[in-house]
Amino acid sequence: MTDWDGAAYDRLADPQARWGRAVLSRLELQGSETVLDAGCGSGRVTKALLDRLPRGRVVALDASSSMLSKARSRLSERLAQVRFVQSDLLKLEPAMLGDDMPVDAVFSTATFHWVTDHDVLFANLASVMRPGAQLVAQCGAEGNIKQLLEAVRSLGVKRAGTWLYPSVADTEARLRSAGFTEVQVWTNAEPTLFADRTVLVDFLEVVCLREHVATLPPAMRRDFVERVAAKMAEPVIDYVRLNIVARKSEDDETDWTMPLET
Repeated sequence: MTDWDGAAYDRLADPQARWGRAVLSRLELQGSETVLDAGCGSGRVTKALLDRLPRGRVVALDASSSMLSKARSRLSERLAQVRFVQSDLLKLEPAMLGDDMPVDAVFSTATFHWVTDHDVLFANLASVMRPGAQLVAQCGAEGNIKQLLEAVRSLGVKRAGTWLYPSVADTEARLRSAGFTEVQVWTNAEPTLFADRTVLVDFLEVVCLREHVATLPPAMRRDFVERVAAKMAEPVIDYVRLNIVARKSEDDETDWTMPLET
């Protein structure tokens, strides 16, 4: 997977920021917690999270160096409250969080569908959470961008990116297997209209189709995305979101006072 263009994503990802703020409202906070933002991106929603933590901290984690660079810039006035961690969520380990372990909550939007093994994902998240800690997340669900992908396949491209759009039932089972309780999982449609096809093409190039676009010669990239957009009946992406609210089991017996293995 190629790295993201953090600056371009920050400029274009209004839908993800809008959804993220809505999902954030589900997180139960008193204001002094430590929260892992699992896939902080360019920091737009991380900033809103920090506004709800006047006495707390955020561990801002992302696999992309470009995204983290943009997030550091955006959060420059709150750096004392933030630990930045560059890591794939499939490689997340407690030692990466240092003295911010264990976290009181995990928050994530528009990230989990880029992680292709959700059994490992949820186990890794549970490993850094205190007993009773809340997980609040949203990502792409089964059926996400179906019409967009049909437009891509009509141009002879079988696989336009590396992602996993899971079902409600599979997600519930994986969460419980990883030690989560009070599991709530549901989906909602989020058809997203863009101002015009030029804005749509910009968005597709930077976000949805970035992996396939990166495999093309530079001179062919814009043309390919424009042909995809031309196949779409209107400048609308047919998003379907998977919503997660759960808690780590209170029965966890990890002794957090012991030194963490590195």
